[in-house]
Amino acid sequence: MSREVERGNISVIVVIGVSGAGKSTIAALLAARLGWSYEDGDWFHPSANIEKMHSGQPLTDEDRWPWLQAIAAWIDAVRRSAGHGVIACSALKRAYREVLVGDRRDVRLVYLKGERELIARRSALRHGHFMPASLLDSQFATLQEPREDERPIIVSIDADPHAITDSVIARLGLETKVHDGGDEVTRPAAANSSERASS
Repeated sequence: MSREVERGNISVIVVIGVSGAGKSTIAALLAARLGWSYEDGDWFHPSANIEKMHSGQPLTDEDRWPWLQAIAAWIDAVRRSAGHGVIACSALKRAYREVLVGDRRDVRLVYLKGERELIARRSALRHGHFMPASLLDSQFATLQEPREDERPIIVSIDADPHAITDSVIARLGLETKVHDGGDEVTRPAAANSSERASS
C-alpha cells in the first residue's frame, strides 16, 4: 500500500479488522480528532443476533445481512445530510464491504492489520482472560483482506493508537478539529505522520 497522502472528499470512514484489533478505539479516536460522529457496528445488531451471540451461537451470513444493511442505511443518512462519520465494523468479507461501501466513493476503509499472536495477547489484557482460540481462529479464517481496488488505508496495529490515528488522518489528507482556549481550530494533518504507522 502506498504511503502517499490519499486526498479526496470523504463522508464516512469504516474501520475494519478482526475482533481485538482495536477497531472501536481507533474509530473513536478518529471521530474525536476530526470532530465527526462516531458509531460502533455492534450497536446495529438486531435483537435476534444479540440473543444468538449471547447463547454462544455463531452468526451466519443470513444473520449478518440485516445488520450490514442497517449500517449501510446509517452511512447513507450521514452522506445525505452532508455530515461526516466514523464507524467500527469487522466487515471481514469482501461481500460485507460491498454492502457498506459499494460504489460510494466518499466512503473509505481503514484496515487494522495485525498478527494473531499480538491480537490474542492484547485481548487477554483487555478482557482479563484469553480470547478462546477457536473464536480468534474463526475470525482469521473468515477474514478476506481488502484488496487495492477497495482503496483501503492499511495500518499495522503494532503502533500506538494515537500514532495509528495520526497516520490515517495524514494519509487521507483530512483536517483535525482541536480546541485552543475554548475555540475550535482547524489544523491540517502532518503528512509525515503516515510514516509512523503505515504498513
